[in-house]
Amino acid sequence: MRNRFTRAVATLAGLVLAGSGLAVANAAPAAADFEEDCPRGYFCGWTGDDADGKMWKTNKNVADLGRWADDIHSYANHTSAEACLYGKRNYDKSSYLWYVERAPSGEGLAYYGENDRVIGSVRFVQDRHECDVSDYPSWAVSPTSGTPEFGDMDGDTRPDIISRDRAGRLWFSPGSGTAGRIIGTGGWNAMSALTRHGDFSRDGREDVIAREAATGRLWLYPGTGSGRLGARKLIGTGGWNGMRTITASGDLTGDGLTDLVAAEKSTGRLYLYSGTATGGLGPRKLIGTGGWNAMNTLVGMGDTNGDGHPDLYARQAATGQLWLYPGTGSGGLGARKLIGTGGWNSMAHLVAVGDVNGSDTPDLVAVTNDSYTRDGSLYGAGWQVVYTGRGDGRLEGAWPVGEGWWGFTAFC
Repeated sequence: MRNRFTRAVATLAGLVLAGSGLAVANAAPAAADFEEDCPRGYFCGWTGDDADGKMWKTNKNVADLGRWADDIHSYANHTSAEACLYGKRNYDKSSYLWYVERAPSGEGLAYYGENDRVIGSVRFVQDRHECDVSDYPSWAVSPTSGTPEFGDMDGDTRPDIISRDRAGRLWFSPGSGTAGRIIGTGGWNAMSALTRHGDFSRDGREDVIAREAATGRLWLYPGTGSGRLGARKLIGTGGWNGMRTITASGDLTGDGLTDLVAAEKSTGRLYLYSGTATGGLGPRKLIGTGGWNAMNTLVGMGDTNGDGHPDLYARQAATGQLWLYPGTGSGGLGARKLIGTGGWNSMAHLVAVGDVNGSDTPDLVAVTNDSYTRDGSLYGAGWQVVYTGRGDGRLEGAWPVGEGWWGFTAFC
């Protein structure tokens, strides 16, 4: 936070003022009454600290605050959006100051006092990431062959990334390096698991599977080949909330169909759900007798050790260790191998992306959390780090290739 402020969260008395757009109230309310003067659905600013003095309010983007730019010394956000504040007019991102989070759910609003910076413009967004980034971060890899590869959603042979932001929107980031775009306008926060990799619908395109939190249902979203998703299909009628992790694993059984693995919360057992020729899932098979609830991440990597069978990576929550579980080709997993001795808990997300560097070996992308350090320096959250596959199931390197990936709640 770049300004000096004090913060409080107040309960709302329920007063709603008439009008829309910009307005100025000449009354000088006591600080304790600020929540009564900033109506629901508005961003408000006061000429004095702690909601004293004259009040200005808006429920729309304001490109130029005019004479109010230097007069707002405390403010409150009572809207359902994030409010971006800029030091210059016209939402100049080079002058981005800070954001004010949306009002808490239910009664209340976010309030800040003692602002000492000029506010030239105000803009409302669904996610604070948009305050200072024009488009969600892009990423680029070199094309490999003339046919679609693992991770390719748009048919250009480059692996792509799908991500979900805090507003519940789904973003597609093509491997070509062009700007990310929205492919799901909202509602994706209703899903408590997202996984991808493999063609469940058997149309030659990668698909996405999502678990619905409220119902425990499992949905298949078929890829269209253009980086977008088609109409969803129910493939699990309920009970999937009993699984800690759900991961598209590739063809573990060797029958040419894409499979799914899931670790059960209550027992720690790992189950294989074989794909069917109709795009569904067959009866489950026990492939891990216990201990899998100690893993907080499962990643379906593809063939990391060159034996022709897809493998799994698993991160152990208590130790931050990374383990390789090689696929056997007959629906099971071989003896695990330690490939990361610790520190993997500094990664918020682990994402299977296929071959990034053209070595014909799957690579891993990690997105860092606040605790990520490198060479003794704290990098913090939102860095994209590439770990390249060696061809023997292990990884090498840790290459930070871009920042700005904070603000996402899921990747696949």
